[in-house]
Formats: sequence, structure tokens, C-alpha cells
Amino acid sequence: MSNNLYYTMKIFSKEQLLEADKLTAQKQEVSFNELMERSGTQIFNWFHQRLQGAPVPVHVFCGIGNNGGSGLVVARLLIENGYNVKAYIVNYSDKRSKDFLVNYDRIKNVTKDWPLLMTCEEDFPAMTENDIVIDAMFGTGINRKPEGWVKKLIQYINAQPCFKLAIDVPSGMFVDAPTEDLDAVIKANHTLAFQSPKLAFFLPSTGNFTGYYDVLDLGIDKEFLATNQGVASIIAKPNAQRMYRQRDKFSHKGTFGHTLIVAGSYGSMGAAILSAKGAFRIGAGKVTAFVPECGYAIMQTAVPEAMVLTNDNDDLITDVKYDFEPTAIAVGMGIGTEEATVKALSDLFKKAKTPMVIDADAINCISENKELLKDIPENSVFTPHNGELERLVGKWKNDYDKIERVKKFSKKQKAIVVIKGANTITVLEDHLYINTSGNPGMATAGSGDVLSGAIIGLLSQGYDPLTAAIFGVYLHGSAGNIVSHALSYEGTMAGDIAGALGEAFIELFRKEEQAPEVAK
Repeated sequence: MSNNLYYTMKIFSKEQLLEADKLTAQKQEVSFNELMERSGTQIFNWFHQRLQGAPVPVHVFCGIGNNGGSGLVVARLLIENGYNVKAYIVNYSDKRSKDFLVNYDRIKNVTKDWPLLMTCEEDFPAMTENDIVIDAMFGTGINRKPEGWVKKLIQYINAQPCFKLAIDVPSGMFVDAPTEDLDAVIKANHTLAFQSPKLAFFLPSTGNFTGYYDVLDLGIDKEFLATNQGVASIIAKPNAQRMYRQRDKFSHKGTFGHTLIVAGSYGSMGAAILSAKGAFRIGAGKVTAFVPECGYAIMQTAVPEAMVLTNDNDDLITDVKYDFEPTAIAVGMGIGTEEATVKALSDLFKKAKTPMVIDADAINCISENKELLKDIPENSVFTPHNGELERLVGKWKNDYDKIERVKKFSKKQKAIVVIKGANTITVLEDHLYINTSGNPGMATAGSGDVLSGAIIGLLSQGYDPLTAAIFGVYLHGSAGNIVSHALSYEGTMAGDIAGALGEAFIELFRKEEQAPEVAK
């Protein structure tokens, strides 16, 4: 699948954005200072549209690089439009960018109250809960952690009860590498990102510092944006809409595939039930569940739509036998890691002819028996939670190390890996697809089993493996939103998420002003 197929919003590295600025300046015959004026004007417009001249105190903290220059543009435009503004220069070095100096001179021409040069803790201003802070201290170019009184300034601002708006990135946050000191990062309520959100916005260690974010279009060269792949793609509703495949009037259950779900063991049959329901609710034509004998009556009762096969063992899956050709196979949910089950997995991998969804205990078995990897079909989808992922790829040092380890595994295995979390990331080799649906209510037992069922259900219908993973993750998150809207985060259960997958398809094309129905 082409990375540009669904016209996703891209995430660019700081080097790519710097290249884009240079190319834009060259092609549009504008200076970097004019680009800075453009960015500052966009921030002012965003701010003014919401405040409409309200006489609230605004504190603009500017660094001495280009991010600070953009902050000075914003401060100047706010002053010119009658806002109550105090501007501060965070004077942490004697090195200043040329464009910062240009805008420092310009702001002096519009106010007698020149920006305060801050050099120590005594310069920290008093602020109240009614004030607004605009953070323009450090941008994407930061290459070392803030220290000394500058770190204390960041901590001081974070401790204030006022609203904090970050320009491009919260100051102190590294965008393409692990942030060295999380105690020296602005905790913004809202971030206005230039042209592209940053990967750090979506990672567990740094995502909470961003707050909400908007992306400001700075008129960067369109050819660059179209042809440069970026480091990641963001999957939102418009992208998911394009993935949807409309059904033909004359289709039948055979059109949408026959899914085989190998799941369950004594005491863990719920995993098989939730996966089967997920596959059905997302549109699989037929589903056969292969379970141990103890699960026969349970499956026939809980999911009467499913066909059920069992092996000879009452408690475990020890030998997977079936007399049909599955369109797609999911394996691992609740199967345990007994030696006989590992042998059954090995035999299943060897005879499987199509990409699989591999989850839960199947991943745990693989982690302890890496020789199993050689027989897994290419383009299979791995869906581990954090603990399972660590066992599969090894212990990571930080979020970026985790991503690099997953990329390496994806390339070597020729597989797709779903890194589950607040912003679930689907990885295929070097590219990341970051999901935007979902909520904390989905952090509940069985939610991952439903996701595996959803992805295999899409695979069964003929979606290619990467699209099945990305689309399945999005619909799963959307279903979670529907349920949590009706039942609260705390009241959300995995079975509710499975039941809301059908509503997620409706939500996909519902107009924004229409609220979803209460989930049944």
C-alpha cells in the first residue's frame, strides 16, 4: 500500500522541516524572516479569533532563536491590536539568530514597554489564573536540556494556574529524540504546530506536555509536502473514510471470507468469544472458532453465529485441524503457553497460506521459541500489548528505541506490528501510521481481543494486511469512543466495544454535528 494512498497528514522530522523552509524560501522568493512573519501572523489570527480583543494579561516568553523570533512577531501583532501584552526575552546565551534580532528591533517600534531581558529568578513575573502564557522559548532546534534558572523558569510557569499556549512545540521537548529532562518541559494546555505535528506529541513519555494541538499551514512548498514521505502518517476520520470498501448488492456471506480464530483455553474462553464477535461485527462473512473441548458449549451459546471446531484436549489447544481453506487466520487470544500449544502453533504456521493476525499468547510462545518466526507468512499482523512487545523485541530504553526495535523486527520478519496505546502506532518497516481514535476507557481486559477480531475480519473481507491493521485500529477506537460517550470511560467493557463496531461504520460517514446514538 502506498504511504500516500489515503492522503494522510504527515509528520516530518526537524531536518525535513528545515529543508522544506529552505525550499519554500527559494521557490517563493521570500526570506526566512518573511516566513517567520507568516508563522507569527497565523498564531495571532488563531489567538485573536478566540479572544476577540479580551483585556486579559498575556505573557509572551521568547527565546533568542527563531522560535523566539516568531514569539516576538506574535507579541508585536497583539500589541498593535490592543492586547495587554508583556514580552520577555529568556536571555540564556549571547548568541541570537539574525531573524530574532530583526523582530526584536521591530517590537521596539510599537511599544515603549520593551521586552524584559530575563537573566535570573528575580525576573520571573507574577501571574494569576486569568493570565495567558505564550511559550516561544525553544523550538524544534533545541539540542540540549534547559538548565539552571531557565529550567526553574519552565517549572515556575508550569506551576502557575494560567492557560499556557506553546508555539510549535512545548519548550524543552525534543521532537526526534528522547527528551533529556522531562522536568524541564513546558506543560502546555494547547500547542500550535507549524505545518506538521511532531512525533513526540504522540508518544507516552512526552504526549501529555502538548495538551490539545492545532496545525498551522505556513504555505510550505506543496511539491515538497506531496513527495516527501515524512517519518509518520496520522490516521484520522477522512483517511478511514477512504479505506472503506462499499458492499455490492449481489454479495453473499462467501464474498466476505471465512475467518478462522484459534483461541481460548480453560478459564480463558472469553478471549475467543470477544475475537469472534469483533470479526463478525466488522463484517466477516463466516467465522469458525477453533477451541479446546471445554469451550464448545461456551462458544455455541455466546456466539451462535460462529461455527466451532475442537481438538481432543479438554483444556488446551494441542493440534489445530480444520477441513476448509480459511480466508484469514487469527491466533493466540487466551491459548496459554504450554509446550503442546507451542507445537500446535508451529504446525499451524507451517500450513497457513495467508497472512495471519498473531496476538497475545501466540506472541508469548514466539518470544520463548524464536524459531517459530521462520514459518509465519509474510505480511502477517502482530498485535502485542506492551509486555508482549517487550518480550518479542527486547527491553527498550525509551519510546524512540521501542519504535526502532519494532521497525527492525518488521523489516526482518516482513510483518506489520501494531503498537497498542493511547495513540496506537501501526508499523510497516520504516513507516509509522498513528491512530487518532480511542480513549482511556478502552484500557480494559479483552479490548485487545476485540481488536484482533476486527483486523482479521477485515483481512477476511479482502482488505490488504496494512489497510486491515490501520482501518481495524481506527474503527476499534471509534467504537470505544461511542461506548465511552454513552457509558463513561469507567463503564466501558470490551464486549461493549465489539458491539459498537457496527455503529463505528455509521459514525464514519455521520456529519460532524450529529451525535452518535447511545450504544446498546
